[in-house]
Amino acid sequence: MQELGSHPNVVTLLGCCTEKEPIYLVMEYVMYGKLLSFLRDYRTRAHYYNFSDAGDALTSRDLTVFGYCVARGMDYLSNKCIIHRDLAARNVLVDHNKLCKIADFGMSRNVRDTGQIYEQRQSKGALPIRWMAPESLHFSLFTHKTDVWSFGILMWEIVTLGSTPYATMGAREVMRRVRDGYRLDRPSHCRPELFRLIAQCWHSEPVKRPSFAELKVELGQLLSDSE
Repeated sequence: MQELGSHPNVVTLLGCCTEKEPIYLVMEYVMYGKLLSFLRDYRTRAHYYNFSDAGDALTSRDLTVFGYCVARGMDYLSNKCIIHRDLAARNVLVDHNKLCKIADFGMSRNVRDTGQIYEQRQSKGALPIRWMAPESLHFSLFTHKTDVWSFGILMWEIVTLGSTPYATMGAREVMRRVRDGYRLDRPSHCRPELFRLIAQCWHSEPVKRPSFAELKVELGQLLSDSE
């Protein structure tokens, strides 16, 4: 994590102890915790936590800002040749300004030399199948464009306030259906122009998915248009 450096949309490593196990990491405190919990909590609340403006509601614009923050952070990581490999709402944190920070780099890899990683995972830990691109699911191939696919799933989580992707399917069915071209539907309340951007992240051909730099610009434009 030391090579991550500092960025407002990436959680900051303050210190670590690696002389002996267990290894300890000291991270910055991010007030509202996981984005997934933050979104799900809003489902049953008319208003959110006590932000600077009392009773400040979570708006559609806030949801777009969440995505913009993550795109900014991922663009930064991409430029440092880092693949996250586990990008999901559960691995993004929300600070006191309702801004997002990417966290949990346990599966991350630096791909400076090759731009990709082919890795058949040997551990028994569960893979984030519902967030994985077809080439990761079937060929164990991970690139910046597989992170873009995961970002699309993350955006779908955001606009559905933390719904589970492919909720009615088991893991094997998800793998088969995604391979065969199935994609998540547009939520009825999601703006078509936003979902168009989300759907581009799920193109079957990785080279046709947008880069995080492009996603950052597009989401920024959507925010400007909504002012």
